[in-house]
Amino acid sequence: MRTSEHDHDHDHEPGREPKHGNEHEHEHRNETAYALSESRTLWELIARRADLTPERPVLLQAAADPSDDRTLTFGELRDRAERVAAGLHDMGVRPGTVVAWQLPTRIETALLSFALARIGAVQSPVIPFYRDREVGFALRESKAEYFAVPGTWRGFDHREMARRLGARGVFEAYDDLPDGDPSVLPPPPSDGTAVRWIYWTSGTTSDPKGVLHTDRSLMAGGSCLAHALHLKASDVGSMAFPFAHIAGPDYTVMLLLYGFPAVMFEHFALPAALDGYRRHGVTVAGGSTAFYSMFLTEQRKLRPGEKVIPTLRLLAGGGAPKPPEIYHAVVREMGCQLTHGYGMTEVPMITMGAPDDTAENLATTEGLPPEGMEIRVTDADGKELPPDTDGEVRLRGEAVCRGYLDPRQSADVFDADGFLITGDLGHLKKSGHLVLTGRAKDIIIRKGENISAKEIEDLLHQHPAVGDAAVVGLPDPERGERVCAVVEQHAGAGELTLETVVSYLRGEGLSTYKLPEQLELVEALPRNETLRKVLKYKLRERFSRS
Repeated sequence: MRTSEHDHDHDHEPGREPKHGNEHEHEHRNETAYALSESRTLWELIARRADLTPERPVLLQAAADPSDDRTLTFGELRDRAERVAAGLHDMGVRPGTVVAWQLPTRIETALLSFALARIGAVQSPVIPFYRDREVGFALRESKAEYFAVPGTWRGFDHREMARRLGARGVFEAYDDLPDGDPSVLPPPPSDGTAVRWIYWTSGTTSDPKGVLHTDRSLMAGGSCLAHALHLKASDVGSMAFPFAHIAGPDYTVMLLLYGFPAVMFEHFALPAALDGYRRHGVTVAGGSTAFYSMFLTEQRKLRPGEKVIPTLRLLAGGGAPKPPEIYHAVVREMGCQLTHGYGMTEVPMITMGAPDDTAENLATTEGLPPEGMEIRVTDADGKELPPDTDGEVRLRGEAVCRGYLDPRQSADVFDADGFLITGDLGHLKKSGHLVLTGRAKDIIIRKGENISAKEIEDLLHQHPAVGDAAVVGLPDPERGERVCAVVEQHAGAGELTLETVVSYLRGEGLSTYKLPEQLELVEALPRNETLRKVLKYKLRERFSRS
């Protein structure tokens, strides 16, 4: 979608070229944050920040009853995490011990995680919504010696599940945490390149994969996010996603580098969570594209001139494709900026949009990579392609994982030059901005022609009756695959038909061979519980027919 001159004027002075890459960094560089980003380990970063601003808040726990809200300062984070580390040490946790934890987004969860970082244990976070299949797989594959659970949380007994799975060293870590005398602890770890984190891919079509990270790879991802957003100590962020997601350390590193707090939501749901955003004066919110849409829905319930979060100046996130129309709707209706990035469990942050970039770049690209992140776009044989040419996205840099727990999986995902083969398709602009055009597995092959699902989805999102949309390829005996559009409609919108959708897409210039041959209207697209990504495999299962 083209942007108007007005859109561009909103972002920079007429006649003046927008800044890119290092020019952004030079103008907005925070010397303290850049110095802290050189910390060797996550614990060293925590300790250095606590020395600088011990009394400043870092975590704000939002409760249903405002009188139950809690605050943790940077100094308390360091001191209490050391006491928890000592308690874990008394239990038998040592450097290299594998500890799995499945906990909600709470101050106690952060304390436990940082305590394990203080010891130098290997931690394996598990999303709290996962159940026996995924949790059992993670426990078996990681050979976890301890497993921290919340007890019964949101009606589900995690301790009983742990018993069914035969988990070892099970302990509860919801309100109460292990406690001890820090004098028993060995020195903090000093090698930030050792593998101390095992994160799990979603495993929506097969078993999850254990992704190996180091302190430095997680810190590199968080630094990319922090430096791109030009944040200030006066900002207030928010964690509406599971802390056990790879975004947990991403976001925490940002708080530590720039010295500002974030509001934690144990269970995120709108409109209930809005009171927490408002009373804590959140200035930076987000999560993923689905979160942007949820905030827009709440904004549209208000009278003209009212803001859903009065203090909000920036929505930021990643983890799922962002249609250009979502960007323009947020800026137009919510009166704040929207920056979107590109990351994955294997590489927590690859590129990130900067708030002072042009509207065109923020709407249509995933932003710029940080210094040290190499992006190579190749053909199927690994040959590098020139700018503005679509191909496969490959990555190399400090933020890239060290491979998978199963070494056989690692052999298939890294090329001969050490680049991670992402499976994503896109191109680099001459400015260095990355444009994603789809997934290699999300290309629909109809009568031998490749069709990008994302191209059709981006057009559908511009239709006034469409709330959200997903396009999938379904098996077809004549065509190989046929194009199926699955649509959520806005409340009160007239019911769409295949004929009206096809007519609209033709009018937008979509080639005939890409037009949908099947339309399905649904109340809600199926999504995962972390960043609310659409589960396309469920749509294929539901709507395929022989």
